[in-house]
Amino acid sequence: MTIVEQIITSFIASAAFVIIFNGPKRSLFHCGLVGMIGWMFYFLLETNGVDMVLATVIASFTIAIASQYFAKKYKTPVIIYSVAGIIPLVPGGIAYNAMRSFVENDYNLAINLAAKAFMISGSIAIGLVFSEVINQIIRKSKLKTIVNKTH
Repeated sequence: MTIVEQIITSFIASAAFVIIFNGPKRSLFHCGLVGMIGWMFYFLLETNGVDMVLATVIASFTIAIASQYFAKKYKTPVIIYSVAGIIPLVPGGIAYNAMRSFVENDYNLAINLAAKAFMISGSIAIGLVFSEVINQIIRKSKLKTIVNKTH
């Protein structure tokens, strides 16, 4: 797939998730944009030889940063943007193929695929949590700076 097709499909996937799960209509474009940004980081890293798990961590970290930006700018919960944004990264196809391999009694392939799906899912969580930890550190340091200036 070309990069233009990647951009369009990742945007549609994230925006469609907001529509399907009845998210706020005013955040539709921004959620699509967050998903597109995250997927582009993943796609560009992975096509340039970066490991799939590391590319997913970096992409989910980027999604979390963009989500925090939009949440602050539009005064909405961060979760609206982050959940919609990670949709393109979710390893649904790999998990499906793992289950299919289990059913077909191809256990070696099934375990391999299941482990890959598990690592990708974990890397999504790690990227989101890492971003939140950094955000909290920045907030606390700003708060300490404000408190020190008032005393």
